[in-house]
Amino acid sequence: MQLQHHKYALTPPMGWNSWDCYGASVREDEVRGNAEYMAKHLKPYGWEYVVVDIQWYEPGAVSSRYRPFVPLEMDEYSRLIPAANRFPSAAGGKGFKPLADYVHSLGLKFGIHIMRGIPRQAVHANTKIKGTNARARDIAHTNSICPWNTDMYGVDPNKEGAQEYYNSLFELYAEWGVDYVKVDDIAASRLYGIHAEEIAMIRRAIDHCGRPMVLSLSPGPAPLEYADHLIRNANMWRMTDDFWDIWQLLYEMFERAERWAPYVGPGHWPDCDMLPLGHIGIRSVDGGASDRWTRFTKDEQVTMMTLWSIFRSPLMFGGELRDNDEWTLSLLTNEEVLAAHRHGSHPRMVYREDDRTVWTSDGPNGERYVALFNLRDEASEVSVTLEQLGLSGPVQIRDLWQRADLGSADRVISAELRPHASVFYRLT
Repeated sequence: MQLQHHKYALTPPMGWNSWDCYGASVREDEVRGNAEYMAKHLKPYGWEYVVVDIQWYEPGAVSSRYRPFVPLEMDEYSRLIPAANRFPSAAGGKGFKPLADYVHSLGLKFGIHIMRGIPRQAVHANTKIKGTNARARDIAHTNSICPWNTDMYGVDPNKEGAQEYYNSLFELYAEWGVDYVKVDDIAASRLYGIHAEEIAMIRRAIDHCGRPMVLSLSPGPAPLEYADHLIRNANMWRMTDDFWDIWQLLYEMFERAERWAPYVGPGHWPDCDMLPLGHIGIRSVDGGASDRWTRFTKDEQVTMMTLWSIFRSPLMFGGELRDNDEWTLSLLTNEEVLAAHRHGSHPRMVYREDDRTVWTSDGPNGERYVALFNLRDEASEVSVTLEQLGLSGPVQIRDLWQRADLGSADRVISAELRPHASVFYRLT
């Protein structure tokens, strides 16, 4: 199924998102600084999106803890706008256009996070909606609320003016030069369930605005039974709730990836969530900790990057890029691993037994990518036969992380792996 919006993300999006390090409180200078780092160090490797996460319209945001029922910055048409005390270039009604222009000047793309729905303060004040005589109170679904944030009411898709409201939002974002929109409180199956009709309204609004924008849906886990609806309307959607630097969450991601692997394809990417690597938690207290370097061991970091890459999840880095050490930068700039992420196809699990698991994907020129994972808490040998991979020997083995040729194999490929460790090979 190849739809027009799939062309906006023919390979899995790669970028930086402010949430893991700054929560709801990121400032313009921090966004610009991370964009500059990306342009200098990561752009040649395919990293391109710079995404401002939640509550850029909240003047008093200080961390990942939301302040309930506080005044938000909003225009006359019920649309939230950047808080000028945090984003000075937005003053005077300029919105995010100056910041987006700067990101574009670096050869990068600009993204924002929004919450599903219409601001509660717009509904209480019954403000106007652009393009219709309906007002905020007419379209609000006041029983459709986010369980963890008080900013918004849902929008009733059956009300006159509802589609016009979403159209006006994305017209504004197009004027700003937005390339990527992450919509939250819309995709998860738990609590209130997936908001399928609002997803469709947002798809129509993006198509109506005339600007290509990647559409990302959060949080997860998205329900598998809605896979076709997600593919028809979005470019990426979360398979999981917020992912943090906790081994159990990474362990559980293997099963999620197994379920969603059949739905990976050009323009539509099940999303394992952000990469909590490097310096995170600077002004975020989610994930059970605050200011820290990732709690993942180096082996676990490689395992995460290997799974995300062979599965072809979007890669959205969550740390403060300017604090990266050589090790963290090396995880993001391995051309051979990133080639598997960008050009692999048909990712699939070969087997899982006693927390030893093997994944494979197909390369574009007849090569085969193979990843061996030891998910056990003790060292273990992990192996796979060429027969299990549907191959006949001999094959030449290239270790992608070590950038080293390992010789040939006639029948079996195996590795002795430390706890939670992995290897990533290319077979030719």
